[in-house]
Amino acid sequence: MVVLRRADVVEGALELLDADGLDGLTMRKLGAALNVQGGALYRHFPSKEALLDAMADRLLAGVGAPLPPDLPWLEQCRELAERLRAALLARRDGARVVAGTFVPAPNTMAATGRAIEILCAAGFPPDQAAWITFAVFYYVLGHTIEEQGQARLGPGEDWSTRLAAAQPPPAQLVASAMRALATADPGQRFRFGLNLFLHGVARHLEELDGQRAAKPATARRKRSRTPG
Repeated sequence: MVVLRRADVVEGALELLDADGLDGLTMRKLGAALNVQGGALYRHFPSKEALLDAMADRLLAGVGAPLPPDLPWLEQCRELAERLRAALLARRDGARVVAGTFVPAPNTMAATGRAIEILCAAGFPPDQAAWITFAVFYYVLGHTIEEQGQARLGPGEDWSTRLAAAQPPPAQLVASAMRALATADPGQRFRFGLNLFLHGVARHLEELDGQRAAKPATARRKRSRTPG
């Protein structure tokens, strides 16, 4: 008798995700694929949402692995974002699976914690480190959802043909820009946006450092004006 383990259910669900996509993933189909009755799945996962949570955490395995310690903090952030995108792209609709969950599970927390540690070591206060971490996370998720959605278009169909068929036609400048968007390499677009974001993060840190440097000078001036 084969004992169905929790890990077997998650792996089977990921394989079904690759085959049928998120919309085609049901507990009934998964039970049939694993050759078990539906009730056997619910012994491990009380609902489909619980299963999706586990799938999301499995997708993020390795994203929070240690980074080279000699890598500058900004490059470490960039590497984490690249890892996250690669993990989401590794499975069909991977970004949609992760976007629909909030999982305080080992792999998810490892990735989040790694990013927060990097940002705090760079000089950000913990609250801003968390906000930046989730802002980057949302950028990667949003880009990858769109990227995987574009990949689902039928043979010979792309954004350019959809834009050309739009009524009324967009202005020439907008149409040209949208054609460039539709035909660009997704990885190139991802890194362009990521670089813009990270440059803004670095600029914000410079401003924080400037504010910190100004505080002691302000305090000294106040003390010098205090009557002796």
